[in-house]
Amino acid sequence: MTAVDPEKTGSDKKVDERAARQVAEQARETGWRRPSFGKELFLGHLRLDLIHPHPRGDAEGRRAGEEFLQRLGHFCEKELDVRLIEREARIPDSVYAGLKRLGAFGMKIKAEYGGLGLSQVYYNKALMLVGSVSPAIGALLSAHQSIGVPQPLALFGTDEQKREFLPRCAAGAISAFLLTEPDVGSDPARLGTTATPTQDGEAYLLDGVKLWTTNGVVAELLVVMAAVPGKGISAFVVEADSPGITVENRNAFMGLRGLENGVTRFHQVRVPAANRIGEEGAGLKIALTTLNTGRLSLPALCAAAAKWSVKIAREWSSERVQWGLPVGRHEAVGGKVAFIAATAYALEAVVDLSSELADAGANDIRIEAALAKLYGSEMGCLVVDELVQIRGGRGYETAESMAARGERGVPAEQVLRDLRINRIFEGSTEIMHLIIAREAVDAHLAVAGDIIDPEADRGRKAKAAAKAGGFYARWLPTLVVGRGQVPGSFAEFGPLATHLRFVERSSRKLARHTFYAMSRWQGKMERKQRFLGRVVDVGAELFAISATCVRAKADGGNAAELADAFAKQARVRVDELFERLWTNSDDSDVRLTKKVMAGEFSWLEDGVLDPSIPGAWIADSTHHESRADDVHRSTPSG
Repeated sequence: MTAVDPEKTGSDKKVDERAARQVAEQARETGWRRPSFGKELFLGHLRLDLIHPHPRGDAEGRRAGEEFLQRLGHFCEKELDVRLIEREARIPDSVYAGLKRLGAFGMKIKAEYGGLGLSQVYYNKALMLVGSVSPAIGALLSAHQSIGVPQPLALFGTDEQKREFLPRCAAGAISAFLLTEPDVGSDPARLGTTATPTQDGEAYLLDGVKLWTTNGVVAELLVVMAAVPGKGISAFVVEADSPGITVENRNAFMGLRGLENGVTRFHQVRVPAANRIGEEGAGLKIALTTLNTGRLSLPALCAAAAKWSVKIAREWSSERVQWGLPVGRHEAVGGKVAFIAATAYALEAVVDLSSELADAGANDIRIEAALAKLYGSEMGCLVVDELVQIRGGRGYETAESMAARGERGVPAEQVLRDLRINRIFEGSTEIMHLIIAREAVDAHLAVAGDIIDPEADRGRKAKAAAKAGGFYARWLPTLVVGRGQVPGSFAEFGPLATHLRFVERSSRKLARHTFYAMSRWQGKMERKQRFLGRVVDVGAELFAISATCVRAKADGGNAAELADAFAKQARVRVDELFERLWTNSDDSDVRLTKKVMAGEFSWLEDGVLDPSIPGAWIADSTHHESRADDVHRSTPSG
């Protein structure tokens, strides 16, 4: 991995584009030791056998999961005052204590370490349940277990680390994950926080600033990503009360008002070498691998919002009468109700399928989890936005305002505010497009790497050309015909078979378009980010259709009607995306953007005032002792 210059920190560090890509690429998991439905889908192969029959966990796991959901549901109904959290922007101490008593902080931790040992499926169901009443609590539990200390230790920790930290996490020692910095988001090559080994090799000294540390204000344990000089980014478990750590600010946001998210500064913080997770330089790979399944918690919370939206849309559209009919009977509104219901079913199907695959462990789900996060966050926001529109002025009004004037207090505007962050959390939509696109074109880059590498000599290019010729001679013929062109194929799915035939045809079509784009742009393809985004969006829709059809067949009853409606809606979106692959304004938009950034249209800004509070665009992240009061606080025991 590219070493980080210890003399440069935060915004002072200069990293060119090639070096930044190299750091990210070296951290990426390159092997495919297990099959992947998503990978095959982008290669033009509908491997339905990898997801059908719909996987299902063991009976004991389901029993334990259902029992916990019952207890958690009772707690949410009887002991949560969600309006209080919204008003005071803080989760009460009594809620922390209650969650600890339930064992909610150890849902994913194995029983041998004091946790509940729930499956990924039931962990996500629990997040859906609690997130439906308080997304802030859902984020608290998710950040603690999906990306906080428990997950990376479960995957990469030593036996000693697991014995020391996992029982504490299960008992309610809240954890946080610290990667982002004031000037470092999705570009880890510019990471400014350093971990300098002591002369005796017994410890590291941490210096730096971390931003948007979810749970950081109340955390007892931290996972910190820091650059070891000359070795690269490494991961550490850090005690939050260590001397030299200061939580300098509790951040406030448009939504998730109970979120304990802060700015954390490290100044000469001594961390035992035994607390390093994995090898030196392996930190970014640990973070990315953790997110392979950790990302599934966000689409679970999005699916919860969508399912709640179905209930509100159904009840309101039947109750509200305009022009002699319930508003849901008017096609303009009814279409929104149909979209909400069909999409809610699909989002849950995508989360459940991805989670079942994660539990089974037979498939590589890095693409499926990324698609679930991307699709869930985007479609979840659309669903709730449509609910706000259906509710009209009441959708924009707060729940407490409606209750004060004698109506049911439906928090649609709050859910929209709370949900919006999911398009940014744990990889923004734009970054997710690039991550998934990199995996989608992996097979092409593997055979054409030296052909498009400007630093490769003529001999390497010739060898790569021969290798690529052999690969494409075998692969391209598989894209010509398939089961999607055979009437009667997938007949076991009944009326849904036509949608699976569409997925099979579209998968091959998508692979052909991707091949053509690689041939046309070669090494410049990575800059065609909007094209790649549409390729990924097509794949996401195809994955969602597949998951929904497989889920409907397993569910039986009238689920097929929901799946049919969703597939019809999704097919329209797929056709539009295919059209926009080559018919778009991308090139002219790039030219315009350059001129806007150069100030050629600054006259357009005349006539308005900027209400922004003065200050630097990016806060100072240079290494120094904290000059702020520490706002870290402890939570009560269970």
